[in-house]
Amino acid sequence: MKKIAIVTDSNSGITQAQAKTMGIYVVPMPFFIDEKLYLEDITLTQEEFYGRLEADSDISTSQPSPGDVMDLWEEVLKEYDEIVHIPMSSGLSSTCETAMMLSKDYDGRVQVVDNKRISVTMRQSVLDAVELVKRGKDAVQIKEILEKHALDASIYITVDTLKYLKKGGRITAAAAAIGTVLNLKPVLQIQGDKLDAFSKCRGFKQGKKTMLDAMEKDLLHRFEGQAVHMQAAYTCSEEEAEKWKKEIEERFPNCEVHMDKLSLSIACHIGPGAMAIACTKKLDELA
Repeated sequence: MKKIAIVTDSNSGITQAQAKTMGIYVVPMPFFIDEKLYLEDITLTQEEFYGRLEADSDISTSQPSPGDVMDLWEEVLKEYDEIVHIPMSSGLSSTCETAMMLSKDYDGRVQVVDNKRISVTMRQSVLDAVELVKRGKDAVQIKEILEKHALDASIYITVDTLKYLKKGGRITAAAAAIGTVLNLKPVLQIQGDKLDAFSKCRGFKQGKKTMLDAMEKDLLHRFEGQAVHMQAAYTCSEEEAEKWKKEIEERFPNCEVHMDKLSLSIACHIGPGAMAIACTKKLDELA
């Protein structure tokens, strides 16, 4: 049986320490802060990131250098026969497209998966890939399975401030000013390729209810009552996040809820104070 390695990037929310425990590899995502390069979870902690974000530092996302990605692959392939590489969704970054291009030089030994995920849903893809390896699937089969179920996931996010959406050009300054006065909290949605507007709510309480209602509708109609992994994610305080997780558990008592911090690639566009709910359908192959 072939020896298969799983590689992902830090948009999955999997830390370097967790990766070692899980037996996988994580490519750190690069960020430029005031024109200086930082690597997520290597030279940039969550605390430092949010400190710089709130200090209005100039923050921009980037993608891992081709050299760094290939160096990791070549090191891993000394020990493994094949690699399943799971980057963030191609609709949110060119990271996936670049990895696919680079993989052409590896004679099929590196399979790059574009299964339209980020953050906690991407993390679940990694966990699914690890389990598929245990069940004897090779890299091509794992890629096919994950991409087949690419859109079987859903994320809803409500933000605390419009400042960062305005800063990133996702809303106009006038819309941000009016929204702030009216205490509007946008609910954003990721169901595949990109971050889209879903709803506008008056205050966080309505925003959270809107997300819970939307998720319940997805479970009933999109996933037709099939088993899912339920997740919570956040850029708010730990205390607020725990309260949010309890609200999700109360609404969906039959689901175990995994909670994690939102990917920094999302956080830099939505800012601190945000909450999210997500789910991914359990793979038929792992039923």
